[in-house]
Amino acid sequence: MEYRILGRTGIRVSAVALGCEGFMNKSAEETKADFDHAIARGVNFLDLYSPNPDLRANIGAALDGRRAEFVIQGHIGTAWENGQYLRTRDMEKIVPSFEAQLRQLRTDYLDIGMIHYVDAEDDFRTVFDGEIIRYAQQLKAEGRIRAIGMSSHNPTVARMAVETGIIDVVMFSVNPCYDLLPPNEDVDALWADESYASALHDIDPERERLYNLCAASGVGIDVMKVYGGGDLLSGTNSPFGRAMTPVQAIEYALTRPAVAAVMVGCKSTAEIDAALAWCGATPEERDYASVMTGLDKFTWKGHCMYCGHCAPCSAGIDIAAVNKFYNLTVAQGVIPETVREHYKALPHHASECIECGACESRCPFGVGIVESMRMANEKFGY
Repeated sequence: MEYRILGRTGIRVSAVALGCEGFMNKSAEETKADFDHAIARGVNFLDLYSPNPDLRANIGAALDGRRAEFVIQGHIGTAWENGQYLRTRDMEKIVPSFEAQLRQLRTDYLDIGMIHYVDAEDDFRTVFDGEIIRYAQQLKAEGRIRAIGMSSHNPTVARMAVETGIIDVVMFSVNPCYDLLPPNEDVDALWADESYASALHDIDPERERLYNLCAASGVGIDVMKVYGGGDLLSGTNSPFGRAMTPVQAIEYALTRPAVAAVMVGCKSTAEIDAALAWCGATPEERDYASVMTGLDKFTWKGHCMYCGHCAPCSAGIDIAAVNKFYNLTVAQGVIPETVREHYKALPHHASECIECGACESRCPFGVGIVESMRMANEKFGY
């Protein structure tokens, strides 16, 4: 298992983590067996958005005795009412639901308190201009949550949250199809066929802006919808008309700036193992570029996708890393201190490029890599 630090929180999380969907409608015994299986393979991170009391209690029992070694991301703004999940902004429902969550999980704190599902700008203002954000800050001050997060499918709203300086973690939907689409307050647009009916080119600038801002601000991203609700794993259902493997989809998400972990909703140990196959996968098995090139309607020409096809560099430069750090400086207009230090730590730098062009011949997206190395050298000074 690979472990990453979740932004400025300092929390160490497994790159492959668990969504709670796979544990729905399972017994306590089945839930514990799945957790035992995942934990034995290095998983230490869970997102729990559902307020279902049986689900919470089963997970609490599964983690009993090993809570300190496991990272729980629970949600603020969900409640269980009339036997159903409810997304709510009513503090009279939010507070009791949070208290019940701790009891049911057999813990006195959450590692991340995730403000649940903020996609609309009006809802953003309700949350951040009102009681909800103050409640989250109070919980953090009391040590009942260690970090404040917010989940969203809308990059504009997620960026607004990061810009407040309050949010430590963003839970965001990341995959190569969604990344093509412009911001939208209607989450259904992400998987609507009509959204992909016309030609789309490159990652949407607002999405890329969000990723780069999070990286520069020390805000960690954990990923939902990595398989696009399963559509990306089906050649019939995928907008690309080609199936990705779980490994390819996870690799794509984990190469985006600021991403620390991917939360995968696995319904069986076989599905857990399919996700965990990423850990030991070869570069060829992780190669998502093969699914994204030669498409009629979708192109990323001239845009570095951090896929690594340019390697090996004759001078030993990690070209994808240099391009990622350079792009962060462009997004910010300055060189953030953290970016400067990460760039400095690379064993080889853009100034060492011998301009042989071998990398460009291998790039499936037609990136002008020699020129990008010149620009990075000029920006960083070496």
